[in-house]
Amino acid sequence: MSETARNVPGAAAPDANRWRALIFIALAQLMVVLDATIVNIALPHVKQDLDITVANSQWVVTAYALAFGGLLLFGGRIADLWGRKRAFVIGLTGFAAASAIGGAAQSQAMMFGARALQGVFGALLAPAALSLLAVMFTDAKERAKAFGIYGAIAGGGGAVGLILGGFLTEYLNWRWTFYVNIPFAVVAAAGAYLVIREPEGGRNRSPLDIPGVVLSTLGLVSLVYGFTRAASDGWSDALTVGLFVASALLLLAFVITESRVKAPLLPLRVITDRNRGGVYLSLGLAIIAMFGTFLFMTYYLQTIKGYSPVKTGFAFLPMIAGMITGSTQIGARLMNRVPARLLMGPGFFVAAIGMFLLAQLEIGSSYASLVLPAMLLLGLGMGSAFMPAMSLATHGVQPRDAGVASAMVNTSQQVGGAIGTALLSTIAASATTSYIKDHIATAATKRQGELVQAQGMVHGYVSAIWFAVGILVAASAAALTLINAGRPAAAQVAASGEGVEDEVPVPVIAH
Repeated sequence: MSETARNVPGAAAPDANRWRALIFIALAQLMVVLDATIVNIALPHVKQDLDITVANSQWVVTAYALAFGGLLLFGGRIADLWGRKRAFVIGLTGFAAASAIGGAAQSQAMMFGARALQGVFGALLAPAALSLLAVMFTDAKERAKAFGIYGAIAGGGGAVGLILGGFLTEYLNWRWTFYVNIPFAVVAAAGAYLVIREPEGGRNRSPLDIPGVVLSTLGLVSLVYGFTRAASDGWSDALTVGLFVASALLLLAFVITESRVKAPLLPLRVITDRNRGGVYLSLGLAIIAMFGTFLFMTYYLQTIKGYSPVKTGFAFLPMIAGMITGSTQIGARLMNRVPARLLMGPGFFVAAIGMFLLAQLEIGSSYASLVLPAMLLLGLGMGSAFMPAMSLATHGVQPRDAGVASAMVNTSQQVGGAIGTALLSTIAASATTSYIKDHIATAATKRQGELVQAQGMVHGYVSAIWFAVGILVAASAAALTLINAGRPAAAQVAASGEGVEDEVPVPVIAH
């Protein structure tokens, strides 16, 4: 029995199959993260083959984002209620079925429905995966390694999706960007069914908080859709403003409801803890910066530099390498030696330095001398920060709350991604329009006009990237000031019985 298990009252010996289980949990997480970017590469081909109008094409992405972001808290609570293993396997099975429908889609309605269904099952799968890690790995050193692997996949999977999406779209067809999920899901579900053994006494069998489910789902859907509309219709659009107002009112009502009901969907103790709150905030800020940058760098490399989809995907490889190195070689090795804030704060700041380099982009910038080192720094910084963030997300929670605590990580990522795409895209579009308006009069020839257009696009990207630099610095500051826990590997899921209302501290290491 591990030292941690010996020191926590009532803790059981670690599961002998936990490392094999990690393989299938990581595979499922990779599938979910891949799907966020792989479909973006194929979107132009999907739009053409299914005759989707320009106005409706955003729903290929939005339908997934709304279902996924809106239902995450509900999915986390269902995992706590049903059991994480069962929720995990059902989520994988449903995701595979929805992917098959998407790959076989013959109309835009069929495609939108498949994407929404993917989001529904993804919202069940993602929190179940992270909470399984939280309750299966209780030894400090093992927990560091497990979350290092998980953090590397969570951080680098999106870039892998760009590579895989480019290959599948260029050499097969767009339908394979959906079909590729099926073997991932089948292997992960079969493996999970055979090897995962969820610890006893970790379920939350309290009655489901229906008002909380309705308010949180509608509030998060309104918020995500509001930011999505802002990117396409502007921040002053009446419906956009209405969605933000509705979201604020619904989420306020949700918080009030959760403070009063006996068995809340999201116990406020999960988010009011200083360390967990610091993780959710700093991680959400970092994702805002990263998602927008993925988008701009994809446009820059393909539109300005003329890269193919496959070459663009490979251009992101240094970021993947940096994330894996930062997560497994820096984060995992230091996790047992230094406080979490001294990994997350500097990690986000190193990423900000990488973003600062990208803010120097020009039309003729060299990939080798500017983009590559920037990608490496972004990857190293985010990888070093992601791993302790994933571990601290379930800091001190009871096993019965592990699902909703894990769902909050995914919620901060999903909402952060929606905010980042909308906010930074709007900034870039505004800066581009202003630049072209100020300089187009000096273009005497068609070629000069095209050059001004290209310069305007790069100016827009750089303007948005400067905002991303500031957001990453804010993420670093939030991590350094809000998080005060000790070594993150010591932040175990509390081993308490189902009926205990208060959190049980882990006595191994004082925070």
